Amino acid sequence: MDLNDQQLLEKYDAESRYRSFQNPYVKNVIATLAILLSLYHLYTSYFGTPPTLQHRSIHVGAILALTFLYYPAFRQSSKQKLSVIDVCLALCAISTTVYLVVEYSNIIQRGGIASTWDYIFGGMLIILVLEAARRLSGLALPLLSILFLLYALFGRSFSGIFRHRGYDLEQVSAYLYTTTEGIFSTAIGVSATYIFLFILFGAFLQKSGMGQFFNDLALAIAGHTKGGPAKVAVIASGFLGSINGAAVANVVTTGAFTIPLMKKIGYKKDFAGAVEASASVGGQILPPIMGASAFIMAEVLGIPYSTIALTAILPALLFYLGILIQIHFRASKNGLEGLERDQLPKVSDVLKERGHLLIPLIFLFYMLFFSGTTIIFSAFWTIIVTILVSLVRKTTRMSWRDVLEALEVGARTSLGVAVACAAVGIIVGVATLTGFGLKLASGIVALGGDNLFLTLIFTMIACIILGMGLPSIPTYIITATMASPALIQQGIEPLVAHLFVFYFGIFANITPPVALASFAAAGISGGNPMRTGFVSMKLAIAGFIIPFFFVYNNELLLIDITLLGALLVIITAIMGVVMLGIAAEGFLFTRLNLVERLLLASGSFLFLTPNVVQDLIGIVLFGFIVFRQFSLQKRMRSQAKGSAI
Repeated sequence: MDLNDQQLLEKYDAESRYRSFQNPYVKNVIATLAILLSLYHLYTSYFGTPPTLQHRSIHVGAILALTFLYYPAFRQSSKQKLSVIDVCLALCAISTTVYLVVEYSNIIQRGGIASTWDYIFGGMLIILVLEAARRLSGLALPLLSILFLLYALFGRSFSGIFRHRGYDLEQVSAYLYTTTEGIFSTAIGVSATYIFLFILFGAFLQKSGMGQFFNDLALAIAGHTKGGPAKVAVIASGFLGSINGAAVANVVTTGAFTIPLMKKIGYKKDFAGAVEASASVGGQILPPIMGASAFIMAEVLGIPYSTIALTAILPALLFYLGILIQIHFRASKNGLEGLERDQLPKVSDVLKERGHLLIPLIFLFYMLFFSGTTIIFSAFWTIIVTILVSLVRKTTRMSWRDVLEALEVGARTSLGVAVACAAVGIIVGVATLTGFGLKLASGIVALGGDNLFLTLIFTMIACIILGMGLPSIPTYIITATMASPALIQQGIEPLVAHLFVFYFGIFANITPPVALASFAAAGISGGNPMRTGFVSMKLAIAGFIIPFFFVYNNELLLIDITLLGALLVIITAIMGVVMLGIAAEGFLFTRLNLVERLLLASGSFLFLTPNVVQDLIGIVLFGFIVFRQFSLQKRMRSQAKGSAI
C-alpha cells in the first residue's frame, strides 16, 4: 500500500491511524503487550477461560489499555511519541480490570448491591470506553452511547411509551460494570472469544500471503473475461471481506489494485469505485466467516453457527451474482474487454505456488460444520494449521518474527471491534435496563400498523440510520437489539428477523449520505463520492430486495426444505436475480427500452416467491425479452452489413 492509499485509509478508517513509535524500547514494550494479549486468548481458547465476568473484564481492560497506547487522542497528535496522558489512561483501564478480578467473589456475594468503589470504577470504565470509541470509530458511536446514558438518567421526564421510572448515575454505572448485561454483555463476550480469534486467524492468513493469493487467483480465473478487472474485484473482495469483516479497509487494500485496472480497460471512475465498495461490503454477509458477525448472531439466538451459515449462503451468492450480471452487461454495452491472457497468471501456476493456503480454510470449514467441536477450539487449531501450512513453500513460510508480528497485528486489529462492542454494551445495557428496545419495537410496529410490508420498510430505514458510520459488528448488535424485536412481534422467525436487520445495517456503508465504503472507493478512483454511493446501491440492488423476499419466502434461506425444493428455489432465484441485474443495467443484446426494463424487473419479482404460476409467467416474460432483443440485434447487424456494402 503506497502513501496515498494509507492516507486515504486513515481518512475513512480511524483504526488505521495507529502510532508508529520512534523509540524502539517503547515500540517493543507495547508490541509485547499486544502479543501477550493474543497468547492469552489462544491459551484460554484451548485450556478454558476464567469465570465469565473476569475473562471479559481482562479482555476489555487490555483492549482499552492498548487502544490508548496505540492511538493518539487527535489526528494532529504525534504518531511517533507516547503521551503521558495516554499512559495514565492505559493504567486506569487496567485498574478497572484488577479491581473486578480481585473483588469478584465479593461482588458475587453482594448479590447486586453495589459498593462505593463499584460506582467509582464503573464510572471510570464508562468514560474510558467512550474515549476509546471516539478514537477508534469517530463520534457517532460514543455520541449514541451518551444519548442512551442520558435517557437512562432522565427518561423519567419523558412522556408516552418511552417514559421509564428513572435511574441515578450510581445505579447505571454499577449495572453497566458489575453485571454481564452492560459493558461486559454478550457483545464483548463474543469479542473476547470468537471475534478476537478469527481476527487473529486473518492476521496469520495475511502474513502467509493469502491476500496476494486471492488477487492472483481471481485474476487468473476472471481477468481475461469481458470486463475482467471488475469481476476480479468482486471475487477477491468477497473472499477477503468474509474473513476480515472490515469494509473500508478491504476497499482500500483490494481497491488499490483493482480500481486502477478497471479504469484502465474503460470503466468510469464512479462505477469502478462502486464495484469495489459493494463487493467489499458484501463480504460480511458471505459465509463461512461473514466478518465474524454470524458468531454473535449464533450467540444471541442460541442456535448453531452452522445453521446461520447455511441459511445465509444463498442470499449472499445471489447478491454477488447481481453485481456480476451488471458488470458483465455494462462491459457488453460499452465494449469493454478483459486483460490480455499473457498479462495474467495461470490458474495452475497460482495454485502450484500458493494453493496450499486453501488448506486452512478447508480445515476451518470441516471443523465448523463436521467436527462437532466448539467454534473457539476450531479457531485455535485453524491458526495452528495456518502456521504449519505456510511452511510448505518458501514464498509463504512464516519465520518466528512473522509469527510474532501476526500476533501483534491480530491484537491491534481487534481493538476497533472490541472497543465498539464495549461501547455497544452501554447502549444494550441501557436498552435492557429501561426496556427501550421493546418500546422502540412497539413504535415501529405501531407505525406499520397491521401491514407487514410497511413494518419492514420502517425497520429497513431504522437499520440504515443506525448503521451509518459504524463498523458492521456493533451495527448488527444495535439493530438486533433495537429493530429485530419489531419484526419478531409481527410473527417473523427470530433468525429471519436478525438476518433482515443484519443486511440493512451493513448496507449503510454504501448508502448515502454516510457511505464510508463508497467514499473510500471514490478516493481511490477519483470519482464523486455521492455518485459512487448511489452507483454502489444500484449494483447492490439484489441485496436491498432479497431480504424482503426471504421474510415472505423462508425457502430462500433453505429452511425446512427438501433437496428437490432447494434446487427449484436456487434455479428460480438465479433467474430472478439475472433479470433484475439486466433490468438495472438496461442492456442484454442491445439497449433495453423503459418498457422492457420494467417488464424484466417485474418478472424478477415473480421468481423470488414460491408459486408455479408466477414462475411460468416470469419464464414467458424473460423468453419474450430475450427473443425480442436477439431479433433486434440480428436486424441491427444486417443493417450494419448493408450500410457497409
